[in-house]
Amino acid sequence: MIRKARAVWQGTGRDGTGHLSSESGVLAETPYSFKTRFENEKGTNPEELIAAAHAGCFTMALAFGLQLAGFTPTELSTEAAVTLEPEGKGFKISRSALTLRAKVPNLDDAGFARIAGEAEKNCPVSKVLNADISLDAKLV
Repeated sequence: MIRKARAVWQGTGRDGTGHLSSESGVLAETPYSFKTRFENEKGTNPEELIAAAHAGCFTMALAFGLQLAGFTPTELSTEAAVTLEPEGKGFKISRSALTLRAKVPNLDDAGFARIAGEAEKNCPVSKVLNADISLDAKLV
């Protein structure tokens, strides 16, 4: 399975603007810019999208893990907080902190911690944060 998204940018890094679109259409020329990334202007930014992806992926992985263990959650609520910090002349994403609040009947704390830990390790987005990245770059 391959999922695609596209970024289009015009102008310089600080003064330019861009938009993001996803294959599903959920993002459709959604604006992003220096101001949406660093000054809270309306729009999105890569870190917010990574946080949403990590929270969603982990929560679904946990739901599957609980199902396999014979438990049905009534609610799983996860927040991912992605940290962007300076590194040399640029920036790096140094952390993604997952905060989970769950309602799972008949599950004890130790069992929950074990299943949640496995979900975090096996979630594809957790894995991609340490993945090899390929680049096919061409001038057109």
